[in-house]
Amino acid sequence: MRKALTLAAILAASVSTSALAGSHSVTVGVSWSNFQEERWKTDEAAIKAALEAAGATYISADAQASAAKQLTDIEALIAQGADALIILAMDKDAIAPAIDQAAAEDIPVVGYDRLIEDDRAFYLTFDNKGVGRIIAETVQGIQESGNYAIIKGDPGDPNAQFLLEGMMEVIGDEVANGSIKIVGEAFSDGWKPENAQKNMEQILTANNNMVDAVLAQNDGMAGGVIAALSAQGLTVPVGGQDGDLAALNRVARGTQAVSVWKNSRDLGKAAADIAVALAGGTMLADIEGSVKWSGGEKGVEMNAIFLDPTPITADTLNLVIDAGHISKEQACEGAMPTVAACQ
Repeated sequence: MRKALTLAAILAASVSTSALAGSHSVTVGVSWSNFQEERWKTDEAAIKAALEAAGATYISADAQASAAKQLTDIEALIAQGADALIILAMDKDAIAPAIDQAAAEDIPVVGYDRLIEDDRAFYLTFDNKGVGRIIAETVQGIQESGNYAIIKGDPGDPNAQFLLEGMMEVIGDEVANGSIKIVGEAFSDGWKPENAQKNMEQILTANNNMVDAVLAQNDGMAGGVIAALSAQGLTVPVGGQDGDLAALNRVARGTQAVSVWKNSRDLGKAAADIAVALAGGTMLADIEGSVKWSGGEKGVEMNAIFLDPTPITADTLNLVIDAGHISKEQACEGAMPTVAACQ
């Protein structure tokens, strides 16, 4: 059973400093898998702000896309006195020793945005299958049939599979009846745009450039895909996610069909509030708004919260501008004259 919650419900997870266990200020350690991605900076700012409001201290480490470094990073965060951990896992399986170490020292863990399939961790993310559905629905709304390519994220990240499942819920029947043909499907190590671009170049070469639409699993990779298409003089519907600023401008320009915006401010605040609550002694199952979920590869039942994503197209670009996520000037540079938000 999945349940998507609004920000109002998440705010109920907030705790005051008086609820914190012990007399010392709570320290929350955040382990980032690959902080070079644009969106994590927004997440970090939201986490920091919420921790400061709760009287808690923020410490962090960047694994730089290395699963091995992430393990040593988490050891260091624990050694620095972390009372709770927020972990954006680089690899769902390689992270297991870190969870064991945290559990041995009674340090609660929030699995941030990416699944850590362990019932000792709290799972906080957006509805990633829903994101995959939105990407596919938007692209299919423009290109109903033909040759599709799917550019997937890192093979070690469960989100890549969740996104694919959501996409196939939308286009699966058309794939089965042959009206949509998947002419290329590839994982992109580290979710890196350059790897996605290479994958797209190979797919184009293998199909003599006969590709009608692309489902990319994030905005950075969508940028790599569009670069490969542009080099061949091609413009086809491309979907992505994350609300990256460059992607939102591509939506305004008409080179990207959709960027599914996952408001990182909401996610970051929720993570900080949950981490402080857990450090203060709240049990996983007692976090306000949590649901029981067992949709991972191993079927492990976990406590989780799922937030709602928002599709940003040329028709809904005003949502991110009005929210202050991007300025009108940034979003609208070179925009199509039909984009109402840019008038």
